[in-house]
Amino acid sequence: MVIATSFAYYVVPGYLFPSIGCLSILCWLWKRNIFMQQMGSGLHGLGIGAFSFDWNAVISFLGSPLSTPSHAIINTMAGFFLVAYLIVPAAYYSNVYEAKRFPFISSSTFDHTGHMYNVSRVMDKNTFSLDIKSYNSYGKLYLSIFFALTYGLSFATLSATISHVALFHGKSIWHLWSQTTSGKSGEFSDTPGLNVITELIIGYIYPGRPLANVAFKTYGYISMTQALWLLQDFKLGHYMKIPPRSMFIVQLVGTIVASLVYFGTTWWLLSTVDNICNVSLLPDGSPWTCPDEEVFYNASIIWGVIGPAKMFTSRGNYPQLNWLFLIGFLLPVPGWFLSRKYPHLKFFKLINIPVIVSATMMMPPARSINYLTWGVVGFFFNYYVYKSYKGWWARYNYILSAGLEAGIAFMGILLYFCLQTKDIFGVQWWGLEQDDYCPLAKCPTAPGVRVEGCPVLG
Repeated sequence: MVIATSFAYYVVPGYLFPSIGCLSILCWLWKRNIFMQQMGSGLHGLGIGAFSFDWNAVISFLGSPLSTPSHAIINTMAGFFLVAYLIVPAAYYSNVYEAKRFPFISSSTFDHTGHMYNVSRVMDKNTFSLDIKSYNSYGKLYLSIFFALTYGLSFATLSATISHVALFHGKSIWHLWSQTTSGKSGEFSDTPGLNVITELIIGYIYPGRPLANVAFKTYGYISMTQALWLLQDFKLGHYMKIPPRSMFIVQLVGTIVASLVYFGTTWWLLSTVDNICNVSLLPDGSPWTCPDEEVFYNASIIWGVIGPAKMFTSRGNYPQLNWLFLIGFLLPVPGWFLSRKYPHLKFFKLINIPVIVSATMMMPPARSINYLTWGVVGFFFNYYVYKSYKGWWARYNYILSAGLEAGIAFMGILLYFCLQTKDIFGVQWWGLEQDDYCPLAKCPTAPGVRVEGCPVLG
């Protein structure tokens, strides 16, 4: 029933009314106010008052909230509110790193004028590497304040993970290592990915080489990410009491099949979809906007073309972000001290600083609407429903999650093969665009900066 319902419903947000994926109320009320649109846009701002009727918006970047423990949801959302609603606005409106010259939230790269960074101007076309003379003539690369702080928080996450594990689990790890005994239930938690550290390492070793950077990142980070997804699936199988051997066989077969399908599908799309990932040339309602790939490409510019030495040292715009390595290392200490001082209070042991600090690591390409809907749905099911209707939760929670995702997948395939491959995108109307109609949320607020479609402030 859930699969059939999800399948039938997804034709609305997936084809007929994509704008239902993010409805930003404040932008409707304040159509000419940049500040209110920055606060209210669920796609380009903080998403205050925004909501969604698309399950895909809930699960697209953070996974299903129904299979995420409530304490992990609370830690993640605490980190999101701390960063998105406190740190980033304070930095932006204080004009830290000339933040007002650029959009509030963006994964793009910019030059000092507030326009998109013209990478071709600093690239040697023969060697496909950085041309130092052209770079010095053109100028340094800038990021939106949210994107810059995302990298800074990545630094803090790496060091916080080390100190958190050492303080809270060091003794247990040493005991397991020395005695080779089995672990205790619920004693360990997942640590975040190695995305930024791989880019940082190869960026210093081999600067100015974007292809080398993305290749090293792929092998150093994606493989670990896949391993974490495998463990997450094993957790779900454990909760559902599926035998481990059966889970392993299914995962092995699924990995082989998925690898072949993904490669074939990618090759096929690149050769058949015109202007794929080029938003300015795609028709309204097209699903081929590639937000993840845009971030991946811009990361190759930041870490590969320009390199960390010209970004995060005195030669660049963001050397102060390196202090977050030290700050992140020290952050778990107060929580550990309080958990030791008050061992009877479980609250302090559930505070996970690496999860809190890394909460917004997916932004961008993830948007505020993704976090807000994910947090609300997850808290409702894994706290309220779990506490009040534990029998229903134990029997149906994970089945509900799987059914909702399966319905979307089947309808997505059907829509693509039946309609989108034939360039049939329905009647042109305002609801067909995958946008929340908050154009001013993407505008800079620094005086005199001229960007197409944005008012010039005095």
